[in-house]
Amino acid sequence: MKIVKLTVIALAILIALASCSTEKKTTEAPDTRKMLDYCVAKTVTTMNSLSVADSLPRNILQGQTQWNKVNIHDWTSGFWPGILWYAYEASGDETILANAKKFTEPLQGVLDVPVDNHDLGFMFYCSFGNGNRMKQDLAYHQVLLSAADSLATLYNPKVGTILSWPSMRSKMNWPHNTIVDNMINLELLFWASKNGGTQSHYDIAVKHAETCMKTIVRPDYTTLHVAVFDTIDGHFIKGVTHQGYADNSMWARGQAWGIYGYAMCFRETGKPEFLETAQKLADVFIQRLPEDGIPYWDFDDPTIPNTTKDASAAAIAASGMLELSVLVKDDAAKAKYKNAATTLLAKLSTPEYLSGDKNQAFLMHSTGHKPNGTEIDASINYADYYYLEALLRLKKME
Repeated sequence: MKIVKLTVIALAILIALASCSTEKKTTEAPDTRKMLDYCVAKTVTTMNSLSVADSLPRNILQGQTQWNKVNIHDWTSGFWPGILWYAYEASGDETILANAKKFTEPLQGVLDVPVDNHDLGFMFYCSFGNGNRMKQDLAYHQVLLSAADSLATLYNPKVGTILSWPSMRSKMNWPHNTIVDNMINLELLFWASKNGGTQSHYDIAVKHAETCMKTIVRPDYTTLHVAVFDTIDGHFIKGVTHQGYADNSMWARGQAWGIYGYAMCFRETGKPEFLETAQKLADVFIQRLPEDGIPYWDFDDPTIPNTTKDASAAAIAASGMLELSVLVKDDAAKAKYKNAATTLLAKLSTPEYLSGDKNQAFLMHSTGHKPNGTEIDASINYADYYYLEALLRLKKME
């Protein structure tokens, strides 16, 4: 009996150790192949439910199972075509490729109307940019150059940044406003400068990043959402928020945009100050993560923990930090940012955040615009886009 009891105890210990080992592995890194297959399968399900090429998935709200759609002029319109391109890259499925083209090409119509926001990088680089990267399409190439030219028209040389929201000049009395999200759109300008555009595309992108580094990035390396500038002499007037908790708070997705944007700017320019900024933004993000590892929508919301998470901020930060881990030279820093990114991805790749059979999206629990009461604790297309991008980046690194 004693031998049997000891055997049972030993078996229990082995099972517990195995369980701990499995848990540790899950925390450290997701099974990228398994999660890529999951994303591809979910993409195909959504793809098969769509028929109109200029009606694009944007969000799934609480209690819903299918995507709410937007037209090509919505700022998020490039993410669904981008998801299709990434799903094609992950799978090689020719049907997905055909749909990537089908949902990308209508976005050309965005350039037929006057430029009214800075989001052309999101709209065109995620869609036409990924398409051109994979298929080297001359027509796509020209659309990207045209989009870069349009984005450059919003640049104010007195300020040194691209105007983000023309409508806010009168609505909010923000003469020239620039938001942290705009850092991502600079990639379109950098691409154009190397692919048939002009030196001015590069110069605008660099100056924008430098100006934001001195204004949107605070001395403690948290980020503002919006910087407001004077249009006469270009001086910085004030920093405010639009989607964060308060003017002096750390809005989670804004911090993630900053990490991603400055890592990309260093990759494109080699300027060490951009790398240093990306690292310090990432360090603050990592340091301030809550115990469960996924950020709340704003790190300074006084109602934490009784407030919403933002899976989109986690996905964007993960993708940005994976790139950052490749760019830094120090081995300890490489490990730090890669481990932080893979931990974020691992936590997103659990039943708590995966939608599974609950809805058509990859992920749940993102927060769009909490002060406005919109897209709260929802599935949102850009969360899915950056989650899939991060998985592909991690897979290539492996």
